[in-house]
Amino acid sequence: METAIQWLLHGVIPVAGGALAVREVVGNLFGLASAVLGMRRTVWAWPVGLVGNVLLFTVFVTGELGGHTAGEPLWGQAGRQLMFVAVGVYGFWRWTHGADAADGGALTPRWASAGERLRLLGLAALGYAAAYVLLLLIGSWGPVTEAWILAGSLLATWGMAKGYVEFWLVWIAVDVVGVTTLVQAGYYPTAFMYLFYGVFCVAGLVAWVRASRRLPGPTDTTRPTEEVPA
Repeated sequence: METAIQWLLHGVIPVAGGALAVREVVGNLFGLASAVLGMRRTVWAWPVGLVGNVLLFTVFVTGELGGHTAGEPLWGQAGRQLMFVAVGVYGFWRWTHGADAADGGALTPRWASAGERLRLLGLAALGYAAAYVLLLLIGSWGPVTEAWILAGSLLATWGMAKGYVEFWLVWIAVDVVGVTTLVQAGYYPTAFMYLFYGVFCVAGLVAWVRASRRLPGPTDTTRPTEEVPA
């Protein structure tokens, strides 16, 4: 057991072009599992994601990314893991106390209303400004891009908790910036993992769009609920 823990905390996995810390790989695998469960609208998406958040926080806050220690911690990346924990608690509560979807999912996906979209844009702007100032104060490898990673991640996770289809679009935008940031920092293996996650987000978007069209809304009793494919 002690050997396994040491391997998890300090092991590296050689890959083409560099290496990956074991914690980095395992943390991202938990994140991917959480996304899969989120695509299926299963409440276990939240606690599974929490495990990945803890592991990835230790990676980013120490700068031990890509199997080596970076010049500076990636505070934007580390900070969003803490944010995931906080919003994840809310998301788990909402998904366990909300109305179940007709197909057994924790909730019925829906597109945000015009007013809700304006609120999302406002929160995105305020979140970015606050994150940028904070990252400048505490120091960060790239505050311009990391501020969006932090603010966008918060917005996407909150949107997932609310059941907005748009949250997948926000995640895709976060991944685009995240991949660019990691490539510029020289963390090519990790950038590839983020790119793979971005492709998966596209699949998640398609799944939620289909579910939003197929399932009746919480107050809609006029549409049929049968013929719900798995």
